[in-house]
Amino acid sequence: AHAWFAGHGVTIERVLTDNAWSYRKNTWQQACADLGIARRFTRPWRPQTNGKVERYHRTLLDEWAYQQPYHSENERQRAFGDWLDWYNFHRPHTAIHGAPPADRVTNLSESHT
Repeated sequence: AHAWFAGHGVTIERVLTDNAWSYRKNTWQQACADLGIARRFTRPWRPQTNGKVERYHRTLLDEWAYQQPYHSENERQRAFGDWLDWYNFHRPHTAIHGAPPADRVTNLSESHT
């Protein structure tokens, strides 16, 4: 994920995760430390904190994964890149007054028009 974001000009400063055991492991802690990423955890028993992630997952399913019938998983995966670009750079989001998410990123190095 770090390489993908860096390749798109995004610097990861911090990551918010739930309290799953995988995010408490030494390998995850070390990877974040090596990359200079601060780790933050949601409060236990507060699923509302992950509301944005849960909403994204629903949108992902509705607008990409099951939006149309695909002939194969490879075809579905090939469609993902275009959908992700559209979602982040062109799709209006009501929570941010019709702007796409990329408009909220202050350290994005390139424009996707």
